[in-house]
Amino acid sequence: MRQRSRVVSKYWKLAAATLLSVALAAPLSTSTAAAETPATQRQATELQDQGAAAGPVDRGLKYLVSDYQTRTPSKYTADSWKPFAKALTAAADVAGDTSATTSEVADAKTALMTAAADLKAADEGTFQTITNNTFWNDTSGNPIYSQGGGVFKFGDTYYWYGVHYTGAELYRANPTRKYDGNVSFVSIPVYSSKDLVNWKFENRVATRSTGVGSGANLGGAGWVGRLGVSYNENTGKYVLAVQMWHTGRGGHGVLLLQGDSPTDTFDYGYFQTQITNSPTTGTGDQTVFTDDNGKDYLIFSNREGRSRGFVAKFRESDSLRIEPGVEIRRGAGREGNAMFKLDGKYYHAASDLHGWNTSVNYVNESTSSNVQGSYSNEYVLAGTEMDYSHVTQTGFFVTVKGTKQDTVIYAGDRWADFAWNGIGYNQWVPITKTGARPQFHSVSQWQFNATTGEWRVGPANNYILNPDIQADRIIVSSVRGWRNLGGSVTNVNGGVNGSRFALQMSNSGGVEQRIESVPAGTYTLSLHTRGSAGQVVITGANGSQRTLGVPSSSGWAKRELTGIELPGGAATVTVRASGSGGVTIDQLSLVKTSAGTPPPPGRHEAETAPAQCRGTIDSNQAGYSGSGFCNGDNAVGAFAEFTVNSETARTATLGIRFANGATTGARPTNLVVNGATAGALSFESTGAWTTWTTKTVTVSLNAGSNTIRLDPTAAAGLPNVDYLDVGAAAG
Repeated sequence: MRQRSRVVSKYWKLAAATLLSVALAAPLSTSTAAAETPATQRQATELQDQGAAAGPVDRGLKYLVSDYQTRTPSKYTADSWKPFAKALTAAADVAGDTSATTSEVADAKTALMTAAADLKAADEGTFQTITNNTFWNDTSGNPIYSQGGGVFKFGDTYYWYGVHYTGAELYRANPTRKYDGNVSFVSIPVYSSKDLVNWKFENRVATRSTGVGSGANLGGAGWVGRLGVSYNENTGKYVLAVQMWHTGRGGHGVLLLQGDSPTDTFDYGYFQTQITNSPTTGTGDQTVFTDDNGKDYLIFSNREGRSRGFVAKFRESDSLRIEPGVEIRRGAGREGNAMFKLDGKYYHAASDLHGWNTSVNYVNESTSSNVQGSYSNEYVLAGTEMDYSHVTQTGFFVTVKGTKQDTVIYAGDRWADFAWNGIGYNQWVPITKTGARPQFHSVSQWQFNATTGEWRVGPANNYILNPDIQADRIIVSSVRGWRNLGGSVTNVNGGVNGSRFALQMSNSGGVEQRIESVPAGTYTLSLHTRGSAGQVVITGANGSQRTLGVPSSSGWAKRELTGIELPGGAATVTVRASGSGGVTIDQLSLVKTSAGTPPPPGRHEAETAPAQCRGTIDSNQAGYSGSGFCNGDNAVGAFAEFTVNSETARTATLGIRFANGATTGARPTNLVVNGATAGALSFESTGAWTTWTTKTVTVSLNAGSNTIRLDPTAAAGLPNVDYLDVGAAAG
C-alpha cells in the first residue's frame, strides 16, 4: 500500500520474502490490459446480467427480510414507514418464491434497501461519545481490527469494512515499540452500527482461504489493503474492491469480491491488473466513493510515484470492472486518496507520500458539478496543520445527512506497522463547512447524533494539540504545533509510559501553543515532567494567567494545576525551562472540568454548524458568546447564514448580536429569509469591536427548516456576528 517515489516500499520487500515460502498458482501474463476471468465464471456473470437464470433465492434477500422484520413502526414517522412496510412485504414474497429470477431478487432487494434508507426516526436521536487516542472495542468487548477500509450505509445501517493485520494485534498488546513488517493479512471483518459509535461484529467477509481466481487465495497474497464496498442495483450484489499484490495472479491489481448481503462471506468476482489511463498496474492507494445518485467510483492514485489522482467509475452492469480513470490531479506524490462531498462540492483528500507517516491533508475541490470534472489546485485542509491531522494519515470519509445538518466524519488511520505514534488505530473527527472551505476539527473526544447530524465537543476533550509529541515521528528542532521561544528545543526519544517521544527544553528554552478557542469554564492543566525545573503558564483571552511551577525530578512525575478559570476565546499554553538545565515534558492535557451553562433555547451560534460564515470564525475580540464569532470578509455578499427549524409556520422575533468597531459608520445588509429578501438592516457602529449589542427584527417562518441570511450590500461587509436568537413574536 505504501510506496516511496521511485523506490520499492519496505513492505513489498518483506511481503516478497514471505511469498518465497508460499506455493502459488501459475502467474498470468502481465502484458494483458486486465486479468481474465475464467470462461465458466464469465458465462455465469453473463446469465446473471441478463436476469434470465431462475433458481433458488439468494441468501442475501432472505437475510435482509429477516433483519428488517425486526423494525418497530413506532420508532419511525408514519410517512416513511408506509413505503418501507410495502417494500418489506414485497421482498418477503419474492424471498418465498423459489422460482424468482435473479433480476426479480435484485429488484426486490434494491426496493427494500431504498425504502429502509428513507426511514426517518420519530425522535431526534441521542448523542453518543467518540473517544480518540484509545483502542476501540466492538459491542461484545472484543478488539476492533479494521484499517484501510471504509464505512458504507446500506439501507438504514452503517457497515464498516477494513483489514485485520497481524501487527494490529501485536501493537495493541504492547504499544511501546515498532512492529516493522507485520502486515500479514488475517481477514476483512465487517461491523454494523446505527449510530456510527457502537459497532457490532458481524462476519469476516474474506479470510486467507478466500479464493482469488486461478486456484489462488488471499493467504498467498503479498499485500491486501485499501478497500471499499459498493452495491449494484442490477445484480443485487455487494462488491468489495481491494488492492492485492499476488504473484500468482499477475502482480498488482484491484481484486473484486462479491456477496449477497453486506455481511455475507464474499466470493471471487474479478481481478483487474490495469485501469485504463493509469500509467501503472494496480493502484497506489484507493477508496470507494458513492455519489448521491448511487453511482460508485474508485478514488485512487497511480502506484509508482503516486503523482496523479484518478476517479474511475464502477461498471454499472455488475460493478465487476473498473472503467477508465479520469485524472483529477497531478503534482507531488500523495497517498491515502479519498473523497467526500459537502454542500454540492466534491473534495479529494490525500496525505504526504512518506511511508505511513502522519501529515496534513491536501485537498482538491471540484469546480463543477461533475465528480469526474475539473478540480482546483491543491490546498491544505484547515485544522490539520497543528497536529498532522490528529496524528493520522487520510483513511476515508463518511458523510451523514442528518435531519438538522450534514456532517462529514474524517476517519484517519494510525497504522500499526511502522507506528509507535500514539494509542489507537482509528481516529475519527468531524469536518464542517462554516466558510468557503471545509474545516477539520481535531478533537480527542466528541459527541455525535447520527439522526440529526449534530456534533459537539466531548466533556473530556483535551484542547491541547499534539500533546504527546507524536506527530513528527522523527527528531526535529521545531515540534509540530509548538512555537519555539528561544533556547534549545527538540523532541527526544523516550516518553512517559513507554511512548516514543517527549519534548525537551534547555538553556532557558521554551515553547508555546495558541489554542484558537476554548469555551468559558474551569479547567485542569496536567503534564508529565522529568529533569530540571521549569514552569508552565496558561493565559486566557482576557490576559489572565495561572502558573504551574515544575520542580526537578530524576524520573517521570505528573504535575497538575486545577481550578483554572478561562473566558471563552483563545488560550495560550507556554512551557519554559528554568536556566540552563533541561526539562522534558510529555502528555500535556487541558480539560474543562465545569459543566458550563447550556445556551438558551432558540440560540444559534455563528461558529456552530449548520451556520455558515463567508469569512473566518475568530475569537480575538472579548465579550462574545460560545466559542467564537463570524468575522465576514470585507465584500458585498460575504454573508452569515443560519438554519432555523420551526415546528409550525409562525411569526418570530430575531435577535442578532453583533459588534461594529469600524470608524466608517453603519454596515447595510439585506435580511434574506428562505431565499427571499425580507427587509434591509443597518448595523450601526458600537464604538469598539469588543462592544456587543443586539438588533431585533420580526420575520415569518415556515414549518420545518428555514434559512436566515445576513447579506451585506456594501464593500465593508458585515459587522462581527455572534449569534442569532429566535423567539416568539411579541403580542
